[in-house]
Amino acid sequence: MRILLLNGPNLNLLGTRAPEVYGATTLREVEELCRSRAEEYGHRLDAYQSNHEGDLIDAIQGARHSHDAIVFNPGAYTHTSYALHDAIEAVGVPAIEIHISNVREREPWRRISRTEPACVYQIFGRGVSGYLAAISHLHYRAAQPPTTLPYGTHDDQVGDLRLPDRPGPHPVAVLVHGGGWTGPFTRDTMDGMAVGLAGTGLATWNIEYRRIPPVGGWRDTMADVVAGLDSLSTFADRYPLDLDNVTVVGHSAGSQLGYFAARRATFGPARFVSLAGMLDLRGLGSGFDDLLSGFLGNDLGTCLDQIDPIGALPLDLPIVVVHGGSDNAVSPVQSRRFTEEALMAGDRVRLVEIDAAGHEDLIDARAPWWDTVAAVCRA
Repeated sequence: MRILLLNGPNLNLLGTRAPEVYGATTLREVEELCRSRAEEYGHRLDAYQSNHEGDLIDAIQGARHSHDAIVFNPGAYTHTSYALHDAIEAVGVPAIEIHISNVREREPWRRISRTEPACVYQIFGRGVSGYLAAISHLHYRAAQPPTTLPYGTHDDQVGDLRLPDRPGPHPVAVLVHGGGWTGPFTRDTMDGMAVGLAGTGLATWNIEYRRIPPVGGWRDTMADVVAGLDSLSTFADRYPLDLDNVTVVGHSAGSQLGYFAARRATFGPARFVSLAGMLDLRGLGSGFDDLLSGFLGNDLGTCLDQIDPIGALPLDLPIVVVHGGSDNAVSPVQSRRFTEEALMAGDRVRLVEIDAAGHEDLIDARAPWWDTVAAVCRA
């Protein structure tokens, strides 16, 4: 692919403008990082920035004949420019809207995007790394375009279905992304795993769910993951899915959610796989207090036991727990202790530790231990 990186007004001031909000990385450094990421995937990236709406429209229109995708930070035009919306819509080039800050937790006017409805995806609140995530999403979207299906009426009640390129019915891996239950982290973080597992013969159902700041709180988040899993039964008449061979795969905080989805689903999945999972919430340590408080809010003191996987054993399903020995985000002790407790509770559980792997490495289909992770999800 040839990708156009397009930045709007005031992005030329990156590195000096409100670094407490936008960081210290300059625009030139952002462009170089993005070029490197694109080259990793075998793509080419061109960069352009303007403070003028008409110039941005011209760049979008020009991309119709020169580029295959756009990564676009419209700056403040995000919230005002129907003209940019119309330009993106008119050219038909897939565009991802990117924001460095968490626009959904800033001033009310910043929470409204005029351009997002014309884009294929929006990434926000991940700092400069959001640009790199956008390039990764475009790569995997092109490698195997998903079928996005709703399982509810809220915008976040959707999932991406990918089918293997072979006759079915296919065993299914239901992917539950992590991100500490927070708004900025979405299912795109599991794109590589979704495409990689589909290449091994698994259908993948990569689900989104409501996150904090909550619409209805942690109960909505957990109910969504259960509903996303249960929705497979409604798709089986349209897609060749083997509902007797469904694996729930959770990463990080998604492991906590996936555990309870596997426990509460109307139809029973065949197994549960945790990747770098938060499986012992009371043992996470003080560094996770803000995440847990954000997730549970006023219910923190009374409801933590209700959502702690280690306190809800046994699961009565085969369990595989995978953790990287170099995980600096969620300690491997989480998986070790859960495994010990699950064995004592009578569950069939296996612990797989990969010494050199970090937190995100376990969901990277390009990692050297990918075959190990994929085999666990297929077993």
